[in-house]
Amino acid sequence: MKKEIHNPHDKGYKYILSIKRLFIELLRSFVDQGWVQKINPEDVELVDKSFILPDFKNREADLVYKVNIDGNDIYFYLLELQSSVDYQMPYRLLLYMVEIWRTVLKDVDKKEAARKNFRLPVIVPCVLYNGKDKWTAKRSFKETLFKYEEFGDLVVDFQYILFDVRRYKDEDLLNLANLIASVFFIDKTTDRSNELLKRLNKVVEKLKGLSSEDTYIMFNWLKKIVARDIKGEFEKEIDDIFQKEGKVENMVYAIERVIKKEKMDAKKEGKMEGVKEGKMEGIKEGIKEGIKEGKLKEKIHIAKEMLREGDSVEKISRITKLSVDEIEKLSKSMH
Repeated sequence: MKKEIHNPHDKGYKYILSIKRLFIELLRSFVDQGWVQKINPEDVELVDKSFILPDFKNREADLVYKVNIDGNDIYFYLLELQSSVDYQMPYRLLLYMVEIWRTVLKDVDKKEAARKNFRLPVIVPCVLYNGKDKWTAKRSFKETLFKYEEFGDLVVDFQYILFDVRRYKDEDLLNLANLIASVFFIDKTTDRSNELLKRLNKVVEKLKGLSSEDTYIMFNWLKKIVARDIKGEFEKEIDDIFQKEGKVENMVYAIERVIKKEKMDAKKEGKMEGVKEGKMEGIKEGIKEGIKEGKLKEKIHIAKEMLREGDSVEKISRITKLSVDEIEKLSKSMH
């Protein structure tokens, strides 16, 4: 049975990090090690998941990269995105690492494996974490072992790279001004509407230098992950607005406009729901009048929003059902 992924951001990160140049961007942006600068894009290969046993390849959000550094193959194992602290993480990673080594040995000639100078490849385990709480799981394997101090170098040990999304400083992410850092910056939001819009607007200037390909990748991440629970017709509107020019500004404008529109619809639905619940004999007429007044206020609110966005009077009239004269008067009152 296929493993269910509970973190909705998981597939979004897999979509981005399965592009090898963006995986390299992740390492170069957040790993301060000399070997990172030795990585050449042409020496990086995303490993086919059939490489691993069925129990492991069904972890569809895990990624395995093979990177040739100084003539030697190094494996990077990036675990599925974590949204909560897992205290058994070192043990889990050890299982996956052993499985990769087992598979490597299976494909090596027996005579070659029996040679004195044969070496298994280095595996660098990586954990991507975007949870609210501080990551408190042990970073080295030996620290999970009882009385490991007494046995020194006799115990098995390794450490893993932790990409802790929420612990990176906002200013550092903005200064990096690349796609991975921008995704982390936006992913730090806890509010899909107000805070998201603020973060989107902050990141716009930094993203103007993105290639059209990276802009498209970012747009898809935003649309499918950050805005994943919007209604179908709004998702189509996001596409329509963005496709006009395909610029970062259009991407942000599309998300912002749709979120505002969705909030208006939610308010409208809330009003109608409140009316249904509050109906009582003797006040039906008053409720009807309240609905009429509420609808008029809603239309005026929408008209004002559309005027600010530069929509034509005719279009606003068609959508809100207000007359052209009413909209023109409204426009004058706003100046």
